Amino acid sequence: MGLQEVWFILIAVLFIGYFVLEGFDFGVGMLMPVLGRRKDPEGDTRRRVVLNTIGPVWDGNEVWLITGGGALFAAFPEWYATLFSGFYLPLLIILVALIVRICAIEYRGKIDDDTWRRRCDWGIVFGSWVPAVLWGVAFANIVRGVDIDADKQVTSNLFDLLNPYALLGGLTTALVFALHGAVFLALKTADEVRTDAVELASRLALPAVPVAGAFVLWTQLAHGTGWTWILVAIAAGALLGVVALTRAEREGWAFLLTSIAVIATVALLFGSLFPDVMPSTLDAAYSLTIENASSSPYTLKVMTWAAAFLTPVVLIYQGWTYWVFRQRISTKHIPPSIGLPLERR
Repeated sequence: MGLQEVWFILIAVLFIGYFVLEGFDFGVGMLMPVLGRRKDPEGDTRRRVVLNTIGPVWDGNEVWLITGGGALFAAFPEWYATLFSGFYLPLLIILVALIVRICAIEYRGKIDDDTWRRRCDWGIVFGSWVPAVLWGVAFANIVRGVDIDADKQVTSNLFDLLNPYALLGGLTTALVFALHGAVFLALKTADEVRTDAVELASRLALPAVPVAGAFVLWTQLAHGTGWTWILVAIAAGALLGVVALTRAEREGWAFLLTSIAVIATVALLFGSLFPDVMPSTLDAAYSLTIENASSSPYTLKVMTWAAAFLTPVVLIYQGWTYWVFRQRISTKHIPPSIGLPLERR
């Protein structure tokens, strides 16, 4: 196995880590209007419980995307250039949504005003739903292939990207992330919030399983290879197990299985893509592969040494963070708001 194959696998691992960790972040944000219903007399305590489950970790989870993008740029610059120029509008929308979400999370508690918090809540919802859908659309198109000419330029337009397979991919990531987030909330909360999260996870599992199953099967039949059937079986088995475990209120095991389902699905996408990194639907000769899209051997060698030393440090630190904040949260743990009053003129 050469360094090109190693870095293709490492980039796949980085995006797997991003979708597993940021996936439940998106799910929590997507479900805020449902699980954050304003039942308590003082306003939004439930919503603060929901948001505080990801409060200590959400920004660290986004580092996986930054690292994945940086590794893509350094290891496969032609892939990076073609992808980001051809998918400019979808990726820009994702970036704007993530910025809105970040600002909404960070500034929500700064002002003690219901209108302010409600607007921030909708920013969180928007910034969670949009990337959850568009990441599925983007990766489905990468695997399916787009129109790439001899100059390595994507000639497909936005409507070409909104094909049935890509739309099914977007629906799959949205439903699976919502299920992943509901199970995470059931694992991290107590009292009535946990009860509602368990119930919602059970309901979400019913549409998520057939939709994700259809997408995974379509991917395998159209683009997969012999060994990727193993990933199809793992993803399908994990999702079916989630249905049973959510009904049994075994949220810890259910969260493990939703994580495995995400891992298997992303691995299936990358496994179906290899050795291409961006197939061309115009002419196979124009496709980008790990051979013609990679950096020089020296660059890959330096990156490999850096990754060998730094990756264990990052993993240990992030694992320690999750261990420190492992306790469940309930409405009893939420103190009164300390935000500044909003001055209206």
